Amino acid sequence: MSESTSAKPAEHPAEQAGSERRPGAGKSGAGTGKSRKQRTWVPGLAAFVCLLIGISDIVAIFKPAWHDKLQRINGLVPGTLTNVTLVSAYAIIGLLLLLLSHGLRRRKRRAWQAVVALLAFDIAIHFIHTPRVYSAVVATILLLSLLYFHDEFYAVGDPRTRWTALWVFAGLVVADLAIGLGYLSIGKLAGTYTFAQRVQDVILELVGSSGPVVWVSDHRGDSYHLLTTVLGVFTVVVTAYLFLRPAQPRARLAAADAEKIRALLAKQGDRDSLGYFALRDDKSVIWSPSGKACVCYRVVSGVMLAAGDPIGDPEAWPGAITPFLAEAARHAWRPAVMGCSELGAEVWCREGDLTALELGDEAIVNVADFSLSGRAMRNVRQMVTRVAKNGYIAEVRRVRDIPATELAQIVRASDSWLGGQTERGFSMALGRLGAPGDEECVIVTAREHGVLRAVLHFVPWGADGLSLDMMRRDRTAQAGLNDFLIVESIKAAPALGIKRLSLNFAMFRAVLERGERIGAGPILKTWRNLLVFMSRWFQIESLYKFNAKFSPVWEPRFFVFPGGRDAPRIAVAALEAEAFLVWPQLEVRRYARRTVRALGLSRVHGGAQVPLSTAPSSQDMSDEEQNASDMPMSSPVAKAPGSAED
Repeated sequence: MSESTSAKPAEHPAEQAGSERRPGAGKSGAGTGKSRKQRTWVPGLAAFVCLLIGISDIVAIFKPAWHDKLQRINGLVPGTLTNVTLVSAYAIIGLLLLLLSHGLRRRKRRAWQAVVALLAFDIAIHFIHTPRVYSAVVATILLLSLLYFHDEFYAVGDPRTRWTALWVFAGLVVADLAIGLGYLSIGKLAGTYTFAQRVQDVILELVGSSGPVVWVSDHRGDSYHLLTTVLGVFTVVVTAYLFLRPAQPRARLAAADAEKIRALLAKQGDRDSLGYFALRDDKSVIWSPSGKACVCYRVVSGVMLAAGDPIGDPEAWPGAITPFLAEAARHAWRPAVMGCSELGAEVWCREGDLTALELGDEAIVNVADFSLSGRAMRNVRQMVTRVAKNGYIAEVRRVRDIPATELAQIVRASDSWLGGQTERGFSMALGRLGAPGDEECVIVTAREHGVLRAVLHFVPWGADGLSLDMMRRDRTAQAGLNDFLIVESIKAAPALGIKRLSLNFAMFRAVLERGERIGAGPILKTWRNLLVFMSRWFQIESLYKFNAKFSPVWEPRFFVFPGGRDAPRIAVAALEAEAFLVWPQLEVRRYARRTVRALGLSRVHGGAQVPLSTAPSSQDMSDEEQNASDMPMSSPVAKAPGSAED
């Protein structure tokens, strides 16, 4: 995953290009300021051919029979050499084309340049080493075609950290081992060698030494030595290039940008309940030329993902949206916005020629209108009363009013309730608790006879509002504790100068509500049944019912994206950003921490450490009232990431 760094109004080239409003900005060229007629089939076809060539070249190394069956492709595909003494060229060309195919599909300029250079080299090879005029002519035609369509490959390279060099090195070593072992498997060896001996031989050959394997044919042995040596040199050169090139930091919100965003939120923050979440540490920012508006975003799987409305004056929003779209076009990223308001969706669609889809509804409670009386609030009233009778006491305080030692205890307890689960949230979660600069946030705690049992965290929403960020609790606590804390927060709101509270988002609430009414049509009922079925994993229906208990005002929220063809890709990126889709990875730091704790070397910061082994049990609770009254934390649109309740 690659992410862009912060862009200042006077420094960012993409914003300079888009700072002047011109007709057609955002049309077809995704905000580049000029209309770009794209041929969508060109990068896809180029990537497919590049991938096909790479596979055929690598297969040719240790499966000559397979390569012979692809004779028609060999006659048309540049880069295919038949001389066994050039077997290393097969491997290098194959690996290069495999690596370049993804870049071509994403319209990367450097990938296009590399393929053009490879084709030019291949034409020379055909004439010098293996004179085949027909293949050289076809290679020339392909080269000229790529030159003709050069405008289709315009995207600049993505910034990377030096960790990429290590991952590429590991991948190339694995590929080298596979190629070397494959070549050993088809050759006649002077003896019988174990798998460990073969692996040892390949590794030694990669670094330029002789291994234990002896070949029957000196010709085959020389080809093998040449192959492994060139693969080793190729791996070292590529890794060194990636490691030594100028490093680019990952997306982090700079302190100066954070201060400017806070200033905009102080003036215009009451417009959007998601505004404060723009201060997440893992977001980057693009400013309008006037500095009166900005868009915070994160790049995930080639999607430039923003959340909520732009920050600042709505009249200045187009000035931030235009460079945002220009930056997306410059990198060939797909722009998308999660959870914007109706006004925000209108501006995004108008400026970027995008499509809006109603994502769901935000539950907003007006403090002055809230009451526990009446039949509609009977279940909530009974649950709150039951929790209070069992000795639970709630405290509602600003972060600045909580002593440092107690705040550290709350953070440790909250982390222990999360356990080893992945913390969820991007568009509607801050991702931290009690950090410097967040003194105006509100923490609501519940204690049972002095023992901390649950924590709610609200972020400011203008001067008179709060937006729910996080809800975590001890799984062994009383059922209905979340209801109790929300009600206590509403009761304490007037003393804090709060008039409205934003709770959670109910995804596709209108469908769930209208689909269960009498007279609902078959399409609406089918759609609702599908959402109920998906609630087994995402708890869409239960989140809607939980929010509805507090009689909120429903405000629609929208998802903005380029079009239907990009919807699957953007949906996957959104799930990945919200941590509902987590790719397998080697969590080195987690294992290192466990090793340190096992050795008794862990350090204590700010009080006694809470080891993971003492975290509350995560077994499922059988109490039906628990499922009915406690808010599910795993909805894709809930503002409460990483609860241990799932």
